[in-house]
Amino acid sequence: MDTETQPSRLAQLIVDAQNANSLLDSPDFDLNPKDREAAYLTQQKILRLRGVEAGGWKIGSKSLTGPIQGSPLPRDCLFPSTGTLDRSLYAPVGLELEIAFRFNRAFSPREQAYSDEEVMAGIGEMAAAVEVVSSRFAAWPKIEPLTQLADLLNHGALVVGDFVPYDASFPFAEPTLSFTVNGESVVPGKAANPAGDPRRLLPWLVNHHTLQGLILPEDFVITTGSYTGMFFAQGMAEVQGEITGLPTVVLTLA
Repeated sequence: MDTETQPSRLAQLIVDAQNANSLLDSPDFDLNPKDREAAYLTQQKILRLRGVEAGGWKIGSKSLTGPIQGSPLPRDCLFPSTGTLDRSLYAPVGLELEIAFRFNRAFSPREQAYSDEEVMAGIGEMAAAVEVVSSRFAAWPKIEPLTQLADLLNHGALVVGDFVPYDASFPFAEPTLSFTVNGESVVPGKAANPAGDPRRLLPWLVNHHTLQGLILPEDFVITTGSYTGMFFAQGMAEVQGEITGLPTVVLTLA
């Protein structure tokens, strides 16, 4: 199969399933992305097939020094705090409490990579956010990792609290937080982002995005991985996330 056909076919299957609010069986072997390049190409094709622009990115790493990966976030999957989401659109419903950033400048494509210092100097705002994790595959999470990457890294929705000015002295590695579902805490014994300080992910994102010939706009919302692991909500739920120093983020699943 040529490298163009595989991402197009997989993207079409994913979009068709989302439009029908149904789940896919595991894809045929030849539809699984062969490498990260094919997975990222599939992401772009999903957005084009849906006719929606990116409104941000989700990025993360599974360890302090591990590889970074991410996915663009469809703009119509971004919601303000206190909103109500139709939980029937998300199966399953995994919930994660995260910190999101916005830059105070745009980053345009260029020949040389952006340095860590340039990217860090461009951070403008930060907010608490809750990601709704939701796959288009019935067998998830027993799906090939590259297929999950192609499927927008299992993204369902992102609910974002009010942004406040960026504070470089904020305890990003170990913030004080609470996360409740229907009034019950769902924070594990130790709350931490596996990437450590999530700001380390931002230079990768800027360079990954701009190397595709794309401008990373100032208004992009960039969420950076869970501090609380993933909690699977059952039925209707009132969700509240608090990270000390940031406005509370609240959503209803109904």
